[in-house]
Amino acid sequence: MSKTATLEIDGKKYEFPLIKGTENEVAIDIKTLRGVTGGVTTIDPGFKNTGSCESAITFLNGEEGILRYRGYSIEELAEKADFLEVAFLLIFGELPNKEELEKFQKDIKEQSVVDDDIKKILDAFPKSAHPMGVLSSLTSALTAFNPASVNVDSEEEMYKSVVRILGKFPVLVAWTMRKKTRVTIRLW
Repeated sequence: MSKTATLEIDGKKYEFPLIKGTENEVAIDIKTLRGVTGGVTTIDPGFKNTGSCESAITFLNGEEGILRYRGYSIEELAEKADFLEVAFLLIFGELPNKEELEKFQKDIKEQSVVDDDIKKILDAFPKSAHPMGVLSSLTSALTAFNPASVNVDSEEEMYKSVVRILGKFPVLVAWTMRKKTRVTIRLW
């Protein structure tokens, strides 16, 4: 789409590109607004009319209650697909066939061992810590246990990286929730 929108401020006109989305919705790209106008910004309380990014993965229309991932409605995915099928869809762009899903599941299971030293990090958190904060920190800590960089242009390296984190994440979740729910018994 090569159309533009024109904004006039104090008699001066500014042109901004229009972007056509996956559902044929049109957006005005104002990322240069402040720079080209000398400081003009927009106000959109609650970001009710602001797209925060361009996405080939997600379409969201809150007013109409629409959420789609890669063209599939969230309702359809919740009803007909399991977690790993949706993860595969989000990561690779298509729902897996039977063979792809079986390989994905097998590869993830093979990566489910988590170094026990991660528990030392977990133990440093108070029981009152929010599980998402703990999980975020533990996930980040995994890089210290596998410091090799990943070539993002290599499909094979990216695949291995994806299955490595997906294999470890259920263990981290279980450890986090067990710590949060453990009861301390005092005898005196």
